[in-house]
Amino acid sequence: MNVKKLIGKIHLWLGLASGLVVFIVSITGCVYAFHDEIKSIFYADKLIVEVKEEVEPLPLSKTLKIAQKALGKDIAIQRIVLDNSSDRSVAFWHRTMNSGSKGVWYWDKIKHDFHVYVDPYTGEVLDVVDRKFEFLNFILQMHTSLLLNRRLGGPIVGWSTLVFVVLLITGLILWWPKNKKALKANTWFRWKPSTKWKRKNYDLHNVLGFYSMFPALIIALTGLVWSFKWFNNSLQWVANGGEHIRKERRVYKSDEPEVETDMALNKVYGDLKNRHPDAKEYQIFIPKDSSAAIVARVMGYERKPAFAYYYFDQFNGRLIGDSYWKNNPAGQKVRSYNFEIHTGAIGGIVGKTLAFFFSIFSASLPVTGFLIWYNRTFKKQKEIHKQEKTAVLQKFKPGL
Repeated sequence: MNVKKLIGKIHLWLGLASGLVVFIVSITGCVYAFHDEIKSIFYADKLIVEVKEEVEPLPLSKTLKIAQKALGKDIAIQRIVLDNSSDRSVAFWHRTMNSGSKGVWYWDKIKHDFHVYVDPYTGEVLDVVDRKFEFLNFILQMHTSLLLNRRLGGPIVGWSTLVFVVLLITGLILWWPKNKKALKANTWFRWKPSTKWKRKNYDLHNVLGFYSMFPALIIALTGLVWSFKWFNNSLQWVANGGEHIRKERRVYKSDEPEVETDMALNKVYGDLKNRHPDAKEYQIFIPKDSSAAIVARVMGYERKPAFAYYYFDQFNGRLIGDSYWKNNPAGQKVRSYNFEIHTGAIGGIVGKTLAFFFSIFSASLPVTGFLIWYNRTFKKQKEIHKQEKTAVLQKFKPGL
């Protein structure tokens, strides 16, 4: 067996083994690439509010109490998400896991996963969303773990993605033309009215596979960053010039006597807006206990995906620490762009659209590849059996 035939065998069996997973991950990736746009359309009733110019927004501490009342005292709000637009609601998040659950599905591990949306001008609770079976979360869980729990589904998706990378490389080797004539045939559809569907299917696999190869490779490799710790570390090692640089994480504590924290929370939010008036989003993490600090993350300022972390005393709102994206090692900076590159968001709506189509092409490859194999194997065997049966019947036909 020569080398190219061996590569063809590897390409075939790896494709059959991973095809279904690659198809599911690619299709769900198409949808999730536009998750912001989907939310802006279908969640408009809870995301968009009427701006009342004559009315000041309610203090953040008051909207927090309203959201907490909507959830009940036993489900403590953990995070506040504030879009830096005057016509947006305030979102309050809570998520806890069932640590003792042995279920195989992702929802078996989730105890509570709620988002509460509050109008900052009126204090009206616009909606309480249980995200356990919410559409976009369902798509995300399908994309990352096939709806299985992460310990089971994560490795399946990760290894299938790694196999897909191998398939792209071996596919390029098999595609590589011998001459200029073959190059033309491998880079465009030359169909005639008489062209059979088997040939069309082969061309779809061959031509679309070539054009989507490099974008699909980028999407797959950025996906591996979440799947494998060794791949993430290797990426940062390369970006750091061959060094493993780990930024020390300090733990900040609140040291003031325990008093009413309403003013502290309002002060934190005001401080964030003063420091970064052009930010895309502010996220404030509620302390878990009386000694922890309020952690705040500012997203999308100066340049995407720039961010900064601030740490405040939860009792008086005093700033006690900060951490900036621009001060991170090169590896962590590169890592912070991973989601933007993976979804195409780094190129705005054009980038997302390109990622959408290349993901569609990626989803088509297992389908067209399976049909090529099926036609060459089972259809060929059926044709052979049919010819053998005809030969036998003719042999015993009266008069012959």
